[in-house]
Amino acid sequence: MPPSVPSPPRRVARTLRTSLFAQVLCALVLGIVVGKLWPDTATALQPLGDGFTRLIKTVISPLVFCVVVVGIAKAGDLKAFGRIGVKALIWFEVASTAALVIGLVAANVVGPGRGMNVDPSSLDAAAVDQTTGGGTLPSTTEFVLNALPESFVGAFAENELLQVLVLACLVGAALLHLGHTRVPKILPAIDQAQEVIFAVVGFIMRLAPLAVFGAMAHLVGNYGLGVMKTYAKLIVLCYVAAALFIVLLAVALRLVTGLSLWKFLRCIREEMLLALGTASTESVMPRVMQKLRRAGARDDAVGLVLPTGYSFNLDGASLYLSIGTLFIAQAVGVDLSLGQQVTVVLVLMLTSKGMAGIPGSAFLALAATASSLGAIPAGAVALLLGVDRIMDSMRVVTNLLGNCVAVFAVSRWEGALDTERAKKTLDGQDTAPPDDGEDGGDADTRAVAPTATASPAPGIPAQKAKEPAPEVG
Repeated sequence: MPPSVPSPPRRVARTLRTSLFAQVLCALVLGIVVGKLWPDTATALQPLGDGFTRLIKTVISPLVFCVVVVGIAKAGDLKAFGRIGVKALIWFEVASTAALVIGLVAANVVGPGRGMNVDPSSLDAAAVDQTTGGGTLPSTTEFVLNALPESFVGAFAENELLQVLVLACLVGAALLHLGHTRVPKILPAIDQAQEVIFAVVGFIMRLAPLAVFGAMAHLVGNYGLGVMKTYAKLIVLCYVAAALFIVLLAVALRLVTGLSLWKFLRCIREEMLLALGTASTESVMPRVMQKLRRAGARDDAVGLVLPTGYSFNLDGASLYLSIGTLFIAQAVGVDLSLGQQVTVVLVLMLTSKGMAGIPGSAFLALAATASSLGAIPAGAVALLLGVDRIMDSMRVVTNLLGNCVAVFAVSRWEGALDTERAKKTLDGQDTAPPDDGEDGGDADTRAVAPTATASPAPGIPAQKAKEPAPEVG
């Protein structure tokens, strides 16, 4: 007797019950519908998205600390870790500069603000101050000083990722210096704490559909869909430019590592939808770290490149800033010369590095750029107030993919990428259980062994995957 085939409703119900991707996608659509039909009710749902993001942020700093410390200790080579950092910064600068240039070229060709003939005096410049809270972007000196922790506990309490990275590097270096015989229980304890954190992430991820529903309903209810008609040309241009940049990322990834960005995108489709729904890349950082490690990137490369990229490699923001600057210039009738546009690139190369974690940072960067040119009224930045939130999806996707490509590229450059494992994982041939967040995290992704190129640390033997670290009395 042939086996019974489940009816379509049962198959749909099972998919919704077991697939995080399906749950988040349904929540996304439902949020748009609720925001459109009941906007007053929808605007009150924002706490669902904010609460989820706050829960995820509580585990990001300890997770980054554990991954970096364990990665340094297992790789056993602090110089290699330094090389990874330098190569990552080089990659970040090249990628973000390419994004800025693509944005400027696209805005010059299309001219999204031409013909608007806006009178700057009619704009409410105070609205920009209200959005940014009257803040300013840090100077280069302030940015460097802010990356250095004042307190071990304070770096974690304030969720300062760069400060946590500095502390993790110091602790990892100290473990290498002292050796396993002098501190036999520290590394196993940190390794086990890492597994606990990933389990917590698995629990929190079960709330992802609620978060996406609340955030999307609030967005549509608060801003409506009419703004997309008003700024249609600008919105389409930004998204097309982002698509072009992502194609270039795919080509770069193929040339450098031989891997397919589209297959990787399929691998992180749940995280991508979640980032889109919540307009936050931080909400998916722990899960993306898991999947990058599962795809063969070594712990130390993932632990350093991905968190650093959240501050230094904002490709989507760079695209938006360059297009936005030319948009407001064209809208108020200012024709920027080639020299002024080069100045735009140079200024944005600096200001975009200090944007992460600052409220209204895009407006602060745009205002700083306008002031440096002296030709664009700073109040003209208010033109983008109505459309900025719509651009979040473009920025989030481009930033996230740009940082993931950076992890693979720098790992390959440093010899810290298991290419065969990566290809098998992206082709769906990995024998590890699916990492869908239903079981509190995938044990296989939490204990990826270093690649064969990693040499054991003096006195600290490299740990094998899924084997408990030895505790020598």
